Amino acid sequence: MPVQQRREQLIAVALELFAARPPEEVSLDDVAEAAGASRPLVYRYFVGGKQQLYEAALRSAAAELTTRFTVAALPGTPTEQLGAVLRRYFDFVGEHAAGYGALLRGGSVVETARTSAIVDDVRRAALRRTLRHLGVRTAGPRLTLLVRSWISVVEASAISWLDEGRQIPVESLCAWLVDQFVVMAAATAVHDAQTAEVLHRWLELETEDSPAGLLLGRLRDLGL
Repeated sequence: MPVQQRREQLIAVALELFAARPPEEVSLDDVAEAAGASRPLVYRYFVGGKQQLYEAALRSAAAELTTRFTVAALPGTPTEQLGAVLRRYFDFVGEHAAGYGALLRGGSVVETARTSAIVDDVRRAALRRTLRHLGVRTAGPRLTLLVRSWISVVEASAISWLDEGRQIPVESLCAWLVDQFVVMAAATAVHDAQTAEVLHRWLELETEDSPAGLLLGRLRDLGL
């Protein structure tokens, strides 16, 4: 097998194992056995051992996750598109449950400044893509804080969803998180002109049957 192809195979196998079990429970022997290779061969490609292999697998997962934030080709209103992106995100979370949970909770024996930096890069990509989805080139401090805070809510919800055995259906969870964004944006708009402008522009594109339209209708039914 060509060198690059073999390396990619080892990363793919390692990613599957790290997705199924916490990283500290996966050994190089496990990776070698699953790949049909020898331990020395794994070391040949990853001289830094398990830590280097884990970081390579994490970068691969991070690159895949980042692609799921793209909304340009998605149909629907802004909140419908946001819901679709969230479903892609939770598909990834479900596929990589153990590795995702261990990484975001912290405390893993294989966690380092480099692995934390990889995760931070994904968060920054999520921030950039969300702001782009909002039609914002340069975000002020309050709008930036709004989006960062919402991303934290999404991460915390994903961890809780996994911990509680995925009891909430993904569609329902994503709909709730879209509503969270709209409500958080409304609260921020009261204090920030830029957020108010962005939210007004978004709502003009919504329909009565879109997530934002349904949310506003339910709030009116509550007398709010």
